[in-house]
Amino acid sequence: MDDGPAGDGCTAPPECVLQASVALEGDRVCIAQARQLAADFLARAGTGHGLHISDRVRDLTQLVVSELVTNAYKYAPGPVLLQLRVTRAEVEVEVWDTEPQLPVARAADADRVGQHGLEIVTAIAASVETRREPGGKRITARIALADTRHQTLS
Repeated sequence: MDDGPAGDGCTAPPECVLQASVALEGDRVCIAQARQLAADFLARAGTGHGLHISDRVRDLTQLVVSELVTNAYKYAPGPVLLQLRVTRAEVEVEVWDTEPQLPVARAADADRVGQHGLEIVTAIAASVETRREPGGKRITARIALADTRHQTLS
């Protein structure tokens, strides 16, 4: 994974603490590779930059990476670019692929097998943005570092 320039590894907005990017080959192996790269990246962010990355955030980030890279593998010919950024508040996952068609989350259907990836990402990410770019599209999902779940006692 290519960390940005020396220092904090960020070339993005000033709130960025660490970023990394990698070009993945468009084959099935890239999905597991992307998940592992995300886990390694978050481990570096936690140990090398003093951020608290909870197990929940790590798992959600790996799930988002897996779903977005899987969709790119299935629907877009060619390479997939994965970029990860972490700020003091969130993890940002960007996936670029060669398919210019923007994805649309389908209506819930308990009988449908598969094709739930964008629904899953939208449900667990704080925000999801899709945009066309030259030669394809980019999907950006942001996962909050803070655990905002509220627990209720019975």
